[in-house]
Parts: sequence; C-alpha cells; structure tokens
Amino acid sequence: MRVMLILAVVVAGVYGMHRLALWAERRGWIYYRERRGSSGALGNALLEVHALLEPSQRHVVEERRQDMEEDDDSGEPPEGVAG
Repeated sequence: MRVMLILAVVVAGVYGMHRLALWAERRGWIYYRERRGSSGALGNALLEVHALLEPSQRHVVEERRQDMEEDDDSGEPPEGVAG
C-alpha cells in the first residue's frame, strides 16, 4: 500500500511539473515543447574556435558569415514565418 502511495505522489509531482513548464512556456520564459532553440549559434562558436586552432580552415567561417549576411539582407521573412 505504501508503494502505491509513493507512486501516486511521484506521478502527481511529475504531472505538476509538466503543467508548470507548459505555463512558463506560454509566458515565454522557457522553451519546453512547442519551440526549440537554435543550434546554429553553438555551431558558429565552435567554427570560430576551430578557425583559431587551424587557420587554414578560416575560409569556412568567412563563408558562413557571408551566407548569414546575405540571408539577413535578402528582405524576405525568416523561414517558418507565414506571410
């Protein structure tokens, strides 16, 4: 009987945390289920470090920057935005 009570408390706690996370996401405080953060920023940072360690790979970072600037200057809405 005690095991069932503990299991019920754990399930209720997990469900409560789930509802709290959904509420915080609706308020824009966290990304939980609906939207995901971008891994592009982390990839760009790692490319910068790689370019410092291997200067011969510098052209990869410069090309990525140029592509990002062209995307920003294109005047089109960002991907995934319905117009």
